Amino acid sequence: MKISLTDSAIKDLRELQAYYEEQLVPQVGTTFVTEILDRIETLTDNPDIGRIVPEFDAENIRELIHKPFRVVYLRESSSIFIIRVWRTERNLELP
Repeated sequence: MKISLTDSAIKDLRELQAYYEEQLVPQVGTTFVTEILDRIETLTDNPDIGRIVPEFDAENIRELIHKPFRVVYLRESSSIFIIRVWRTERNLELP
């Protein structure tokens, strides 16, 4: 199963890192990004481990929860597209 990060997901991860750098705790941002990327890698062998995103109720739009973040992905037959990485308290919007 091929995994790709969309531009919006890459932007989310960069903004996450920048936020923690601004808070003078860059190691926290680095840890979150590393853990999120490691969690995403688990989708290679287990593409359906994420729950269906309640806002969309579509079988192929799923999310992994890595508190306090939601990793939203689109599952296709042979590919996974990571769409967004958002804080759990934010309303979900897809590009």
